[in-house]
Amino acid sequence: MRIESGIDGLDEILQGGLLPERVYLLSGPPGGGKTTFGVQFLAKGALQGDVGLYVTLLECPQNIINDMSNYSFNVIPLIKVKKLLFADLGPRMEYGYMDELKDIIQPHEGIEGVSNEHEAPSPATVFKELAAYVAEYNVKRLVIDSMTAIRFATHDPALQEKEMTRFIRNLKKLGCTTIIIGELTDPTAYTTEQFASHGVIFLHNFLYEKQMTRAIQIIKMRGTKHDCNMHKVQFTERGLQVEGLLQ
Repeated sequence: MRIESGIDGLDEILQGGLLPERVYLLSGPPGGGKTTFGVQFLAKGALQGDVGLYVTLLECPQNIINDMSNYSFNVIPLIKVKKLLFADLGPRMEYGYMDELKDIIQPHEGIEGVSNEHEAPSPATVFKELAAYVAEYNVKRLVIDSMTAIRFATHDPALQEKEMTRFIRNLKKLGCTTIIIGELTDPTAYTTEQFASHGVIFLHNFLYEKQMTRAIQIIKMRGTKHDCNMHKVQFTERGLQVEGLLQ
């Protein structure tokens, strides 16, 4: 069984979509469309009845909501019916947004390690908190933005790799189809996240023949026949759209 990604043109090069309940790494430089991809993925599931949760550790959720409302994702209506949720687990540890809509997600009590609002949360803290949300709201699609914030909460490089592996292994047990956003700019600079994830999707944004060009590349996708070539990507009012091969 496959689930639709919600990205126009992507499922055609993924044998019909993503395998459910797996963890996928979405990475690339700034401006590639990572946030749009994540919300578009969640909105697609929400329109089909699956609750989606966007966990942010860097950006203010309200900014993401405002930006994504420019697309035809129906973000605000989906928030109102609690099919699309946002949780801020960043250093300020704010929980619950859209107060004006009275769709507040309250923080879960009893989670250790959230007292210091100025420090980045540890991988264990983030996992406990999002696992509580997944259980309470029956979340089926999950986006975590971004792994960089979690990785650098640990200063010891050796411990970073161990914690990343442990974090992703635990994500696999949640029963969600999960996209973790990374900020890798070189797809050949391999990281623990790339090896541990079931699939790796890279969004390019680079100078090509004197024009800035966006493209998508499937680096890895277990259990799926796919090509590793770059396909052109365009931003439309419906979000990202995957087009033909980049020649």
